[in-house]
Amino acid sequence: MTRIDIALGERSYPVLVGHGLMNEPSAWNRWLPDTPLVVFSNEKVAPLYLDALARVLPDHELHPLVLPDGEAEKSFDNFRRAVDFLAERGIRRDACLLALGGGVIGDLCGFVAATWMRGIRFVQFPTTLLAQVDASVGGKTAINIPQGKNLVGAFHQPSLVVADTATLDTLDPREYRAGLAEIVKCGAIRDADFLDGIEARCEALLARDVECVVDVVGRSVAHKAAVVAEDEHETGVRATLNFGHTFGHAIEALSGYTRFLHGEAVAIGMVTATRLSELRGLCPTGVADRLSATLQRLGLPVSIPDDMTADDLMSLMSLDKKNTASSRRLVLLRDAGQAVIHADSRPEQVREAIEASRTPTE
Repeated sequence: MTRIDIALGERSYPVLVGHGLMNEPSAWNRWLPDTPLVVFSNEKVAPLYLDALARVLPDHELHPLVLPDGEAEKSFDNFRRAVDFLAERGIRRDACLLALGGGVIGDLCGFVAATWMRGIRFVQFPTTLLAQVDASVGGKTAINIPQGKNLVGAFHQPSLVVADTATLDTLDPREYRAGLAEIVKCGAIRDADFLDGIEARCEALLARDVECVVDVVGRSVAHKAAVVAEDEHETGVRATLNFGHTFGHAIEALSGYTRFLHGEAVAIGMVTATRLSELRGLCPTGVADRLSATLQRLGLPVSIPDDMTADDLMSLMSLDKKNTASSRRLVLLRDAGQAVIHADSRPEQVREAIEASRTPTE
């Protein structure tokens, strides 16, 4: 087991990474309060792991709330359903919420925890690769609205994250590949050597080699931990973790959160952002092609569909949370492993990058 501490003073917490951790409660149950646990999960994950969690926590009072699966479920309707559930069961401030699922469940559960009685504890048990390396760590919680993704939310840190990589054994192959995009992102923005290692281990990653997966999850979390400790509320360097997300979120929203998984949209967004970096002369030519080749080896899409217009994408990008009243801020690359935040990309440059990232015509 690997332990990575998120150093935030009185809000610090551990992230535990290992294979089979759910069945080793002695490694993590000391961080759980001796109070009721409201377990948020979804219709895909609950049948796989809810009973197992109950078996290893026989002394805890569990209240399961099972929601539909899918990005579209991170909504005001399900937020209301969740708070009604808490109210009907008399859940008080000393209770704890537990997110058992992927990023959608973690974000929704965390937002409910941030707002219920002005903030209660919650813990993360991420069961998808994307959630283990990214969404469960750092305290970002949110729900979506039609105008954009994650526009309604709060910073609310969990008190514990348990990333059991054994849960990835049951993960749908497409969902698993989508999570690999966030691992590639870590190398692309901060660690060129890590990116080299990912390129060398594509086959092992796709085969879900236990040792390889535990290593890359732990290293990805360590990178994010360092960034979050430096900039918890995303006023500076933490924004670099959104590399590919400005384009990616617009792609998701334009398709109604049904056409691409989050990691797939981020993969396309990273390539597009790197093409913009090259067009602006910030980044050496060839980095975008290298990133594209790596993502394709991992089974991820890298091109913007022809039916998504530049006008529509740029309109949605204007609501990105990194923007200010006077500038459009984008995370770009100086080189592999070197991200930078730029606020002076002209609309015609962004449009050119979008068109350069189109699906090639056969």
